[in-house]
Amino acid sequence: MASSSSSPAPALAGEALRQKRILSSKLYLEVPSSKAPVVYSPAYDISFLGLEKLHPFESAKWGRICRYLTREGYLDKKQMVEPLEACKEDLLVVHTEAYLNSLKCSFRVSSIVEVPPVSLVPNWIVHRKLLHPFRKQVGGSILSAKLAFERGWAINVGGGFHHCSADEGGGFCAYADISLCIQFAFVRLNISSVLIIDLDAHQGNGHEKDFANDGRVYILDMYNAGIYPFDFTAKQYIDQKVELVSGSKTDEYLEQLDKALEICNSRFEPQLIVYNAGTDILDGDPLGRLKVSPEGVVTRDEKVFRFAKDRNIPLLMLTSGGYMKSSARVIADSIINLSNKNLIGLGSQLG
Repeated sequence: MASSSSSPAPALAGEALRQKRILSSKLYLEVPSSKAPVVYSPAYDISFLGLEKLHPFESAKWGRICRYLTREGYLDKKQMVEPLEACKEDLLVVHTEAYLNSLKCSFRVSSIVEVPPVSLVPNWIVHRKLLHPFRKQVGGSILSAKLAFERGWAINVGGGFHHCSADEGGGFCAYADISLCIQFAFVRLNISSVLIIDLDAHQGNGHEKDFANDGRVYILDMYNAGIYPFDFTAKQYIDQKVELVSGSKTDEYLEQLDKALEICNSRFEPQLIVYNAGTDILDGDPLGRLKVSPEGVVTRDEKVFRFAKDRNIPLLMLTSGGYMKSSARVIADSIINLSNKNLIGLGSQLG
């Protein structure tokens, strides 16, 4: 006789609980049309007793992107959308209770964010100074899907924690915002096909494991195969992988992207695109080890937004990895270019 664990009943009960959590969540805010679908909170930025400087990630990147956009007149502070922080019930839509409990241990968090001294910091401080900013960004990613569906596009000036899965964090990613945003979209937006275009320099092993056997999600992942995370289990769940070698240059990169988008277009018809737009592909990035120029990053983003707009598919962009001070300037330039090319509407372009 089959054991009860192999019957569909627990799975169905789990799915019902997930739906209940999603439907009772407060994260899907109503946003007035006077605001742009650009999501940001000053709480995104991490200032953690100087310990943030021990990781190559530029932890004030998000605020600097927005300051460039406001200073140069493309966006008023009042036009940005402030998200709510994802609470425990929101996080349990994807994460296991055991995983969330493990974050109550500072040593565990220190290994996820790859900053060993964090293990010596009282856990309440770790939550306030590190995990709270991450949870705010998760709220931003989830809300961005709703905004993209309403407006055609949205940008969360943060998020893209693509190494985190339901039960395992790593690579500076403590919460699985991509998986969460998609699960919310399935229920709240009533959609059944999502395309993840992951163009961060690293393989997006977190969402790959979370959607391993889910035909509703198609994953296009273009990454440097010679760097972290070397997750061979997750690799088998990528629908379309483009493996680059260290030192790949701008022209080759953009050529590979054009081919990949063409193939993707013939294979899958999504109702939403989640674009993980890491800037660690930049020449000189210590972790990405690719050689794409700043202009190349701007062109890359334009190609992806044009791909979505030409097909009338809502797209949300997450900023993900980027380990150089110049990343914020490049992202701001890319957003300005998207506005100038009428692929997005900012400031005075709002209705």
